Amino acid sequence: MKNLDYDKSDRRLGWTLLGLILLWVVSGCGYHFVGGEDNIDPRIQKVFVDTFANRTSQAGLESLFRNAFIDQVLRSSRFQLAGRREEADAIIRGSIQRLNTTHLSYQTTDLAAEERVTVVMEVTLEERVSKKILWQNQNFSYYGDYPVASGSLTATETERQSAIAKLAGDAAERAYSLMLSGF
Repeated sequence: MKNLDYDKSDRRLGWTLLGLILLWVVSGCGYHFVGGEDNIDPRIQKVFVDTFANRTSQAGLESLFRNAFIDQVLRSSRFQLAGRREEADAIIRGSIQRLNTTHLSYQTTDLAAEERVTVVMEVTLEERVSKKILWQNQNFSYYGDYPVASGSLTATETERQSAIAKLAGDAAERAYSLMLSGF
């Protein structure tokens, strides 16, 4: 009889251990999706978007990208936009490192039909007083595609400029989301 009780307790222990192992596996390694969770100190309320540096040969990118980040802060309800650096709790800084254009697809005549413009930049969210970096990506890249107008350089350049403007807004939205989530 004692032998049967021993087998039952072994089975219970085995099932308990199996359950604990499964619970441990399901709970995982700590990686989880944050789903828009805000990882910035709630005391940081006002953000100033500093002038972006432009290390490319394309004039005006610094204003375009800075304005895109300003628009993103204004659209979000998380921060207030500070009008001056001295009023801010944190500062968003950026530096546009590269803007590359590559052919994406070709027509049957071997001319480009679609091109991709890619921006590579450094973006930082820094606490103003302590200069503590809250979030940084030194190699943030984003891209946008646009059609090449066959036979019209002017139309192609207009498409390119539109793609860069959209790219600035999309990149600001993505970087801002990453800042808040801590990725």
